[in-house]
Amino acid sequence: MPDIKIDGILIDAPRDWTILDAARFLGLEIPTLCHHDGLSEWGGCRLCIVEIGDKLNPIIVTSCTYPVQEGLVVRTATKKIIETRKVILELLIAQCPTSKTLQDLAAKMGLTRVRFKPKWEDCIYCGLCVRMCEEQMMASAIGFVDRGNKLRINTPFNKTSEICRRCGGCIYICPVCMARCEGVKPEDVICGRCQNSLQPTCIEFYDNYTCWEGLKGDCGTCVKEKTEIK
Repeated sequence: MPDIKIDGILIDAPRDWTILDAARFLGLEIPTLCHHDGLSEWGGCRLCIVEIGDKLNPIIVTSCTYPVQEGLVVRTATKKIIETRKVILELLIAQCPTSKTLQDLAAKMGLTRVRFKPKWEDCIYCGLCVRMCEEQMMASAIGFVDRGNKLRINTPFNKTSEICRRCGGCIYICPVCMARCEGVKPEDVICGRCQNSLQPTCIEFYDNYTCWEGLKGDCGTCVKEKTEIK
């Protein structure tokens, strides 16, 4: 099994694992959206990005698709990664502000504003419904149509599918079908009413969140207090 290091923790990871698998095994939380257990990896939403390699020249990869390798060094929550995830989430929310799933992610990640013009659409093209229909329901009744800004999910030739069994699997897995509390016509782009996230200070001092238990001062909170006293 490959020896890899994730946020300073050494682990022997099975060869068929991804970085996301290894991180979850260690209890390290990486946000995901298009990833779902039981479906093929997609890597489309990019929320699960991490840094690998040398700190001076890191490479950003999607943890749900990147396989573990011998000697791999991973950092899951550097300042750059956290800021990049927030920008990605801003774009997703601007696409569909009514999604409760996206609003919950915003609250958890501490996102309080969206700087992009909202489109108020009803799809973020995560591909979950397409993979669910093909891989779990064995139907392939829906798929992606066109490209670029014309991209959409539809049935073949835009006709009622004879293959679709009306199972509802696509609706069950869709992160947009569950609307936020205010319904389909909320007042603001960002809800923020369920904000309950812990904002550690260690990222300002260590360039990385250190959220597991350790010795006093490891989390960075004490470091901030001591710095202010001096």
